[in-house]
Amino acid sequence: MNPSQLLDMLELKAIVETLVQFPILVIFAISILVSAIVGQFLPDIIRCIISRFFSPTTVSTYDTLIEPISGSIRFAGTLVLISLSLVWIEEKYTRVHAFFNPFVDLLTIAAVAWGFSRLFRQIVRIYGIDLLRRYGRQVDDILLVFETFINLIIGFIAILAFAQSQQFNLIGLLASFGLSGLAVAFAAQKILEQLLSTIVLYLDRPFVPGEYIRLANGQLGRVESIGLRSTKIRTPAKSTLLIIPNSNLISMEIENVTRAKKVMVMLYLDFKNSIDKKHSALVKQVISESTNSVFGIDPGSTSVTFTPDRADKFTQARITFFILGSSESSIALRKRLLELANKAIAAKLQVHNIDFTAKEPTIYVESPVTI
Repeated sequence: MNPSQLLDMLELKAIVETLVQFPILVIFAISILVSAIVGQFLPDIIRCIISRFFSPTTVSTYDTLIEPISGSIRFAGTLVLISLSLVWIEEKYTRVHAFFNPFVDLLTIAAVAWGFSRLFRQIVRIYGIDLLRRYGRQVDDILLVFETFINLIIGFIAILAFAQSQQFNLIGLLASFGLSGLAVAFAAQKILEQLLSTIVLYLDRPFVPGEYIRLANGQLGRVESIGLRSTKIRTPAKSTLLIIPNSNLISMEIENVTRAKKVMVMLYLDFKNSIDKKHSALVKQVISESTNSVFGIDPGSTSVTFTPDRADKFTQARITFFILGSSESSIALRKRLLELANKAIAAKLQVHNIDFTAKEPTIYVESPVTI
């Protein structure tokens, strides 16, 4: 066989191999085209399936959730189908597949994660607000914090999925960075600390936006918002904005001024005889000694006012107490303690031969705490 014949045979073999591989390229091109077409109609296809096998309520829910994010679903669905189409060139065109596969996987996983993020956002914005109102909870930044937390989880899962698809060892990669890996881990720890502190604030709810609080340094302010990392507090005097990290707030002693309750109690005593200055001072002393030890009664706000009648035959005393509390149960308990204190007052005054009658009932007036 001369060299020219050998050359002809090699050319013929190359042509045959090209003809054998050519259908694979055609199929791959067709699959890419079909992926693009099907991806554009994917939301409508899913809706047709749901309407065929499910109730109209499910179809309505699907329209409410999916219609605003149909563009993201089309894009993500197209990329998923294109990623599956790469199987056609995986064996024959290994290098081409190896070059394009990481980029396609990255775009596909990012698009799917973005689609899930927008879907969860729709669920929170549509059903989360109604759920909070149904249970009588205030709609505030808790929805934004919860949404951000879920987005972080979705992003973390997307990173793990991409690393798994490309057979990356994330732990080994971070370890290989040495000090840089430690810095990244430390930064992630601080971020996680801030996030957990925010979750603790929303679960414990020592304050909510709109309430006035007093910080450990005596600074009084109105809570404007509770963010993912920090809480913004507006000072009443200068109208400046304090921005305090949530991790500091959960370890700080905070006085919630708004939630404090003050109930004014008015008790009227009718003395059978006129009360002179000496006996008036004695009555005030007895009342002060009987109520100062009662927890929840503001001793600085207790007052006793004597009003003699026109003929100066008897004297009426009006005693004003202020009960402080944070809840209805604490107020009720302190009312009971005040009733016991009133009995003690009556017993001590009788020892000093001061006759009187107490008017019934005792008057309770709720009053806001002065800020």
